[in-house]
Amino acid sequence: MSERILPEFQDFLIAGNIVPDKYVTYYAYWVSRFLAFVNKNQDMKLRDRVRSFLEKLSGNDKIADWQVQQAETAINVYLNNFLDGDVSQFYPERTKQNDNLKMRHECKDIICRMRDALRVRHYAYRTEKSYLDWVNRFYQYLEKTNGTVDSKGVKDFLTYLALNRNVAASTQNQAFNALLFLFRNVLDKDLGDLSKTVRAKRGPKLPVVLSVDEVESVFKILEGANLLMLQLLYGAGLRLMELARLRVKDIEFSSGLIIVRTGKGDKDRSTMLPEAVRTDLSLHLERVRALHEEDLGAGYGEVYMPTALSRKYPHAAKKWGWQYVFPSKKLSVDPRSGKVRRHHISEKAIQNAMNKAVREAGIVKQASVHTLRHSFATHLLMSGVNIRKIQDYLGHKNVETTMIYTHVVRDLSPDAESPLDTLKKKTGSMDNAWL
Repeated sequence: MSERILPEFQDFLIAGNIVPDKYVTYYAYWVSRFLAFVNKNQDMKLRDRVRSFLEKLSGNDKIADWQVQQAETAINVYLNNFLDGDVSQFYPERTKQNDNLKMRHECKDIICRMRDALRVRHYAYRTEKSYLDWVNRFYQYLEKTNGTVDSKGVKDFLTYLALNRNVAASTQNQAFNALLFLFRNVLDKDLGDLSKTVRAKRGPKLPVVLSVDEVESVFKILEGANLLMLQLLYGAGLRLMELARLRVKDIEFSSGLIIVRTGKGDKDRSTMLPEAVRTDLSLHLERVRALHEEDLGAGYGEVYMPTALSRKYPHAAKKWGWQYVFPSKKLSVDPRSGKVRRHHISEKAIQNAMNKAVREAGIVKQASVHTLRHSFATHLLMSGVNIRKIQDYLGHKNVETTMIYTHVVRDLSPDAESPLDTLKKKTGSMDNAWL
């Protein structure tokens, strides 16, 4: 029998003078046999494992009763004294459950702290929801993989998104930005070098663009507010949420401009107000104003105010100029303040109108609401408008972003004529004499 079976347990017995030295190795021997039995019977409760092990010893004719008693004493000393009550090693599934529970509590606390950090920095509500969702997914991934909240955990998660989930590059970038915000502004940790992370790749893609005739066919399907919204998207080059969040005060009929407030990158810009929609837009605003008056009469009529403007201008929220150009049909509870308000029309409603019109117009292209913005830029470029001017209309930070439409224009230009066709026109019809 080796004298160094379970050496730490033997040292414990000797140091505490728990048993005479001559019995130390025997105690270690019985405990080692018990541990081997435990490894083969993971599904049993600990007390059942002890009982079954001792019953097995008792059933062995070669083992005396005093040896069974010695084994029972050794096991009790090991479990109750040496381990000091910590028997978690015998319940790996319970330990994992406790770790998972701890991870969930940590995630819940982190999400609350991150929500506060996002609101202090005036992030959009949509961004807040998206970032919090990614943090929640990150913690769920760590729970399943026994990962850690550090740069390695982030690398593994981003790699998992790219390889296992096969997400688009933009989706992975959004997840990365959410976790970057988490580590920098909530956990106060440095992510370090993530250069070796597997990144989802996106090859060069040209935007989908509708021809002028296709745009016209889409508009013929629509009427009322739906038609007006899509006409503004196409006629002014607006993004989806820029249209939804458009306020009455930002429509300048006299100068023919639409002012886009806090657009992408938190930037303001101006774009053209198409002459073709001015009459219909004026009539639409009259109906919206009547609805606003009804809300005021019912004790409502207050609209959401961005950043700290509600404190700076406490009465502005009920003013006509701050109302949304395209309000929701129903009052709703603001998720942040809990106040009952009439919010802007949902982006889903605009998308549904576009999808329905594209489908009924028989257009087979994968055309979305954003396709109208691409079409706006492309058609301006085809009509000879300077690309720098188009950049301003679109609100692009770099002209290189706007340059993508030059490739679209090139593809939409008439195909070059084959030299054989040119020769045919010059010499007349071809016949077999040519062969």
